[in-house]
Amino acid sequence: MNDQDPRQGPDWVEDVKTEVTGMAKEGINHPSTGPVLTGAAIGAVAGLVLPIVSWPVGLLAGAGFALYQRIKK
Repeated sequence: MNDQDPRQGPDWVEDVKTEVTGMAKEGINHPSTGPVLTGAAIGAVAGLVLPIVSWPVGLLAGAGFALYQRIKK
């Protein structure tokens, strides 16, 4: 018997793969594209403001966090 949440197991890699593939195929029409792009923009701005983090690192971190938020729902 498996009592754990299915999104907490190793299937999260498949969830991410499915989400990213859907975003690549559907482009801006995919429901996750907008939030992920917004997260990337916020991360890039934070990377510009913070002295230790550059904007590409902030962009990737923001996009990754936004994607994670979409997947865990």
